[in-house]
Amino acid sequence: MTKIKIISVVLCLLLSVVFHFLYTAFPSPITSIFFPVNESIWEHMKLITMPIIFTSIIEYFLYKSFNIPYHNFTLAIGISSLFGIMFYLILYLPITSIFKHNFIIAIVILLLTFIFSSYISYIVLNTNQVKYSNLIGFLLIFIKIIIFAIFTYNPPKNYLFYDTQTKSYGMPK
Repeated sequence: MTKIKIISVVLCLLLSVVFHFLYTAFPSPITSIFFPVNESIWEHMKLITMPIIFTSIIEYFLYKSFNIPYHNFTLAIGISSLFGIMFYLILYLPITSIFKHNFIIAIVILLLTFIFSSYISYIVLNTNQVKYSNLIGFLLIFIKIIIFAIFTYNPPKNYLFYDTQTKSYGMPK
């Protein structure tokens, strides 16, 4: 399981780079929910959640094919992506307030976030089966996607949702 988690971290980082540009390449109401539509901090939280979900699906098939025991699979996805968002913000906001936005710093923080999220997932997967873990996990994932959709189209006027490049909020005009 450890080797799969290491591969998953690398894959998450690579996918986050690809996912960053998917809305621009394929603008639609569907891609706007899953991929960033602007350069706001909020929209970039999709670059944590979506790679984790995608790589977790690959992990699932690897665990099955190699008969690796696991528990609470969907719960692990929901919790690790939620904690990943919190971890990223806890690091990113104070560091960028000191050093301003820097691409290298953002990537390092993103890598650390994927390592942290993978560790959280590993813990949840190795915990005894939690009652209703699939239901709880699906609800966490579903609620996050719904919140992404709502705030993509109706962002609060808050610095987390502000695109400093276009000086606007939400969907590009």
